[in-house]
Amino acid sequence: MVSEKKEPSLLDGFKAFLMRGNVIDLAVAVVIGAAFTKIVNSVVEGVINPLVGAIGTQDLNRYSSCLSGPCKYNQETGEVVDGIPIMWGNVLSATLSFLITAAVVYFLMVLPMAKYLARQAARKAEKEGVAEAMEVSELEVLKEIRDELVAQRSGTAGPASREDGPGSTGPQPPQG
Repeated sequence: MVSEKKEPSLLDGFKAFLMRGNVIDLAVAVVIGAAFTKIVNSVVEGVINPLVGAIGTQDLNRYSSCLSGPCKYNQETGEVVDGIPIMWGNVLSATLSFLITAAVVYFLMVLPMAKYLARQAARKAEKEGVAEAMEVSELEVLKEIRDELVAQRSGTAGPASREDGPGSTGPQPPQG
């Protein structure tokens, strides 16, 4: 009789997926990322845009070029009436936001974590090196003990053996 293997249900698979630790970590990262985005946008709008505005307009989104002919805008709504505008100011603003975010994440999160992990790895390697050295020295001592026992059993005493070793009656008086 061939036993059939029951496939997990769709709900069981989804439950297993949700119970993995990395899904929770990902959810936390998304929430923190959303909050961090607000901070970066505030820095771009409050600091970077005014610095760029010292050169031109304070609103980077207003930087644009017209693809065909001069662009004409409705004064009341700001919508394009004639022409095809290329809004390269939006791209510049998004690029600055990305660079600031990447710099902050790298210098405040990735770099310190990499240094911390390197220190931990060095400590672990040092401990393993000490343990390995202890194992080597213990191994050498055990080999010496083994060699000494073999020498005593065969009747040929090694350099570390003594006359009053195991099985002897103690120090022997000089014969004379």
